[in-house]
Amino acid sequence: MPRQPLDDIALDTVFREARTHYGFRPEPIDEATLRRLYDLLKWGPTSMNCQPARYVFVVSDEGKSRLMPALSEGNRDKSHDAPVTVIVAIDTRFFEYMPKVFPSSPNARERFAANPEKAGDTAWRNGTLQGAYLILAARMLGLDAGPMSGFDNAMVDEEFFPDGRYKSNFLVNLGVGDPASQRPRGARLAFEEVAEVV
Repeated sequence: MPRQPLDDIALDTVFREARTHYGFRPEPIDEATLRRLYDLLKWGPTSMNCQPARYVFVVSDEGKSRLMPALSEGNRDKSHDAPVTVIVAIDTRFFEYMPKVFPSSPNARERFAANPEKAGDTAWRNGTLQGAYLILAARMLGLDAGPMSGFDNAMVDEEFFPDGRYKSNFLVNLGVGDPASQRPRGARLAFEEVAEVV
């Protein structure tokens, strides 16, 4: 039986009224909420169920002090003040989990291990998708998000992933957004500008 579309409240919460936040109220986010967040986002699809994304939830003053030097100057204050900054990374050896997550293809691990270029492309594409699921799941749980580039990936990787297995992709600040921090909403391109039906 076909699923029913979500109502307008849900669509507004996740897309139409949701905004990128540049400032957050000083309300902490507990670990139970972060676990709920992961337990929701993990159901987003990835190719061959490969799930290459890895997450570091930076919440402590000590963790923030390790992260701040890698951020561009314009991102430091907002990340320092956000209750959580998530480092969304990829596991370059995600394929080691393939026997568990995709047992219907018993040689998937070996195929990726033998083809580093394909493994890398798969990890970055699907890890980025999972980072987007994180943003949507956060909005569904009543949190606001501020995704960011603007940092030195090599510095983050050296500080948080010194063994080289994980590679940082992008950052997401999470919390209860401060409406005063929002900027005017940018225009979105029309269907006719970006799509065609063939």
